[in-house]
Amino acid sequence: MTGTTARRRGRPRREEAADTRDRILTAAREEFSAHGYEKTSVRGIAKAAGVDPALVHHYFGTKEQVFEAAVAVVFAPALNVPDALADVPPDDVGERLTRSFLGVWENPATRTPLLAVVRSALSNDTAAAVFRRLIASQLLRRIASRLDLPDAELRAELAAAQLVGCAILRYVIRLEPLASADAEQIVARLAPVVQGHLTGP
Repeated sequence: MTGTTARRRGRPRREEAADTRDRILTAAREEFSAHGYEKTSVRGIAKAAGVDPALVHHYFGTKEQVFEAAVAVVFAPALNVPDALADVPPDDVGERLTRSFLGVWENPATRTPLLAVVRSALSNDTAAAVFRRLIASQLLRRIASRLDLPDAELRAELAAAQLVGCAILRYVIRLEPLASADAEQIVARLAPVVQGHLTGP
């Protein structure tokens, strides 16, 4: 075995580590998007990234942990939605949250990887658990923290149920006429319901 081969199969130099990790994560997102959670393997991710499977385990751990890291990157635009609520008057939170959330889905660049993640979560219990944990810790709790109400977490979950349910029907299942409805029409109808969950009696 040559020195070059040994370096390829072993851990990369420190200056190469960040690039290697990013390459693995990119390959993981593409593999999960193309094949879903069930049919994606650590070996397949490693092959797509051009590294030894041991490196995948070294940087991310198990297949579930690789999926969680990939989901966190893919879902980052949606997870950043609570940032749009900063300095928003309480009576406008529902409209801003609805518009920001649907805006992520309306953008083809962010919608395509999101669709792959949601499809995996809908078809696999492990993927669903990862998705649920990420949504709870990085989206719902951040929204709830902005509500000065005793049942803030329940309110945030009900608002999320409206938004996620709409996204699944419109973008995943493509149920008509919702799938073809104008985005502004959806915001106009959905925002008051979301507002009611967040700040209503």
